[in-house]
This record gives sequence, C-alpha cells and structure tokens, in this order.
Amino acid sequence: MRRISDLPFIVILMGIGAIAMYLPAAHGFAARDYDVSRAFFYSGTICLMLTVLLGIATAANRGGNPARNQLLTLLATFTALPLMLALPFSEAVPSTTFYSAWWEMVSSLTSTGASLFEPDRLPASVHLWRALVGWMGGFFVLVTAAAILAPINLGGFEVLSGAPAGQGAVFSGQAARVAGPAERIRRHTLTLLPAYAGLTLALWVGLILGGDGALTAACHAMSTLSTSGISPKGGLAGNGAGLWGEVTIFVFLIFGLSRRLYPSGRTVRDARSLKSDPELRMALLIVTVVPALLFLRHWIGALEVDEVKDTGAALRALWGTVFTVLSFLTTTGFESAAWAEARDWSGLASPGLILAGLAVIGGGVATTAGGVKLLRVYALFRHGEREIERLIHPASLGGGGPEARRLRRQGAQMAWIFFMLFALSIAVVMLALALCGLDFVASTSFAVAALSTTGHLTALAAEAPLPWSELDDAARAITAGAMVLGRLETLAIIALLNPDFWRV
Repeated sequence: MRRISDLPFIVILMGIGAIAMYLPAAHGFAARDYDVSRAFFYSGTICLMLTVLLGIATAANRGGNPARNQLLTLLATFTALPLMLALPFSEAVPSTTFYSAWWEMVSSLTSTGASLFEPDRLPASVHLWRALVGWMGGFFVLVTAAAILAPINLGGFEVLSGAPAGQGAVFSGQAARVAGPAERIRRHTLTLLPAYAGLTLALWVGLILGGDGALTAACHAMSTLSTSGISPKGGLAGNGAGLWGEVTIFVFLIFGLSRRLYPSGRTVRDARSLKSDPELRMALLIVTVVPALLFLRHWIGALEVDEVKDTGAALRALWGTVFTVLSFLTTTGFESAAWAEARDWSGLASPGLILAGLAVIGGGVATTAGGVKLLRVYALFRHGEREIERLIHPASLGGGGPEARRLRRQGAQMAWIFFMLFALSIAVVMLALALCGLDFVASTSFAVAALSTTGHLTALAAEAPLPWSELDDAARAITAGAMVLGRLETLAIIALLNPDFWRV
C-alpha cells in the first residue's frame, strides 16, 4: 500500500475508476442486462491493465514542485479522467457519441448532475454508474480540500487565515506542516472514507425502509452525500419513499453545510463548536428567512385565489419550500414533490432567480457543495455589519479578538475578490454561450448552473425548463469547462498561472 500511495495521484485515481467499473458490471449481470454488463466489465479490465502499465512506468517519477503537481492533478482529474470513465458509458449506450459520454462524466465527476439524456433512455446500470462517479467525485473533493487546497491556502481557507491565496497553511500541528502531499492524502482518505461511506449506507437503508427500490435508493443516497442530485427517475417526484424519503434526505443534506460535520474538519485551525460555527449559523439564517419569505409570497398568491383555508396544502407548501431551499443551497438540486404543489396552491410561477441565488451562495468550505461558499458570504456579512456600525459610531471597537478582526478585514477582502471573480466568470460564460446562439435567459441559466455545479437549476430557473440536450457541441464544451472551473474555483486556476508555481 505504501508503494501504491507513492505513485502519481492521477494514476491512483485511474485505478480506482477502473475497479469501480466492475460494480455496474455486476449489477448489469444480476439484472440480466448482459450487453451493458460486458461493456463495463471489458472497459474496466482494459482500463485496469492500462493503469498497471502507467503505474510501472511512473513508479520512479518524482515531481519538482508538489503544490503545482497537485493542482495540475486536480485539473487533469476533472478534464482527462472523464475520458476513461466515459468508455463504458459510450459502449453501454451505443446511440450516443463519445463526446456526449465524456460530457456526462464531467458533469457527474464535478457533482453537477446535469444530463443530456431522459432518465428512461439510459439502462439502470448506467444510472448506477453516473451516481457512483458523482459519489467518487464528491469524496475526491472532500479529500483534496483538506489535503491539497488547505495547505496552500485555497478553496475558501484563505478567508480563515487572512494570508494571500496560494501561500501558508491553516493546519495545526507539526505533523501537518511536515507531511508530504501523498501522506496527507492517505491520512485524510483513511479519516474520511468510513464516515462518508457510512453516511451513504445509512441513507440508503433509510430510503429502502421508506419504500424506494434498491437502485433508486442507492443513487439518491450517493447523490445526496455528493450533492450531485443524480437520480434514475429524474428527481424525487413519484419516488416510493415519499415524504419519509424527503425528510431523510433533508437530514443528510446538512452535511453539505459545514466541514466540521466531517472528521477532517477537526484538523483545521480555529475549529469551533458546531453551535458557534459561522457556516451553520449563516445556513440556518438562510434556510429560515428565505422559506418564510417564499411561503409569505405563496400565501399572498393563495389569498388571491381564495385557497388560504386549505391548511394541508399550506403545510405541504411550507415543507416543499424548506426542502428545496436547503437542496439548492447545498447545490444538490433536488426538488421537493411539494414544491410543485406550492406553486399550484398559490397559482404563482417558480421563483427561479431566488433558487439561482441560493446555488451561487453554495454550501460549506471543504464540503461536496459548490458555489461561492457560506464562509465567504459570512465574512462579507460581518464586514458589512461592521461598516454599518462604524457609520453610526465612528469611534467604536469591533471586538471579537484577533480572529474576528482577521475575518472582517483580510478574510472579507479575499471573499470579495473571489465573489468578483465568480461574477466575472458568470459574465464570460454567458457571453460565450450567447455567441453560440443562446438568448439571455438561457445563457444565464446554463452559466449559473454550470459554475455553481447545480445541474437541476435549468429546470426551475426560467419559466419553461431548459434541457441540456438542446446545447450544441460548442456550448457543451463551454459548459463542461464552466463545471470544471466551478469545482476547482477560480483562485486555484489563477494560482496555476503564478510564475512561482513553475519554478523548480
């Protein structure tokens, strides 16, 4: 195991992806879908042989700059690795092209969850493969956030330290400072895997007890923990678990709000209790205020159509609003079955702009959620709060200690820089999509959905659903790049352009 861990990280990931292909192969064999089973079995065998040859060829290879190599590995994982993962997909779905299969794997691996296919067009084993790739992509994000991005002060950790992005470390302890990248990855993998897999297993069992089928429950469990929102049914509407399934998923969506809910969160400096966690407090504020405002909006709409006395519909509308708000805040994108009922109850259209704003805010730092991240929003909130206080009392002291001052000053500055880069990225992607012939609403919806890694947003952001399958090849390439950029974050790409990273 030590020799395997010393191999280049991308080779290890190729081996994991090749071995994972045997799971849908076994599922296809058990379901008597032998053509799909052979596609995954043969692809897994070929890719595993290729991985072994690459491992032998690169066993003695040692890079010069570990930080640069790890960032390049992150970029290669989300762009080049899907080429291998798309091989069984294209073989199992012969009616599609390899380019579309690669796009599907980029969407799954970045936990975006967007799809070019209707759910009934894909075999059950292919749905399992999409959910499994999304699950592995979510775990990859958890490990690399703690083992790679945190030591070089990226991925949201620059808000905590106050140091420039790409410099410094936010880990405590001498062992964290002297451990190499391979050792950090191995340690965090061993720490996170039992918790991540155990939570997925618990949710899977809970959904089966609620009435879901084994495959549907497995896909929903993996896509909830990875915040990919991948479903073999296209969503939660009509699933066997019903309200019980939504309540169970709601509980596990909370793990996308803060890194401190995972074991790796305790290795980061300034690890407070859950009660004082700024990300959880900000999420609680959003999940409380936004559903209240949306419910008030629906209640006023119901008042106009004389449906206020329907208490059962009102309670279902409230639950659908709360669930959908948390789902889009964690960039999962699951829509509650009661969300459509809330619109029918009030006679109002879906507030797509609010859902897009929630997806842009995103979940917690070092979680599987995408978006700007709650910690950056909290830093901007505290900075704005302090500036308003200074307008009223210019001679007042902010208080809170050096950590709070660092968060309000350097942390807020880094958060504002990232927010502006994120907004600029949306504008650039919108312009590129507009050049491909999309109108303003469509280009905005696809750009925000791709950069926030919330694939289901396009079904609710506009008045009419916008299917991803209508994008041409150029637009698909642009959205695939936006998904990778949204998952890696702009600061990591900028760090790769730093000349210091390319000096041995």
